[in-house]
Amino acid sequence: GVPDAGRNHRPERSRPCKRSFCERRFEEPAYLKRHERTHAGEKPHRCDACGRAFARRSGLEYHRRVHTGERPYGCEVCGRAFAQYGNLKVHRRTHTGERPHRCDVCGRSFTLCSNMKTHQRTH
Repeated sequence: GVPDAGRNHRPERSRPCKRSFCERRFEEPAYLKRHERTHAGEKPHRCDACGRAFARRSGLEYHRRVHTGERPYGCEVCGRAFAQYGNLKVHRRTHTGERPHRCDVCGRSFTLCSNMKTHQRTH
């Protein structure tokens, strides 16, 4: 017979979150478990310096930079440094002029999705 064409492919986001109001799906059981902790409010990772708690270890690691002042992500154009890579990515748009978030009503573009959503409420 013909082998199953999909056998070697991973199921696409096959595991749904069990919460009825949540539509998230995950390929990996570990990612689903981590996600479900957000609904339960579990925050097992605690900062030794201030006691703030985080659901993910990575969140705690980013937070520690508040106390250490570490800013490992530097802008190649102006030298401004950031504690989180995502903030550097957004900052780069000030140099490139990139505005990737477009209002589907009027076509106006924004650097931040949150600014576009605020704008859309004016329509």
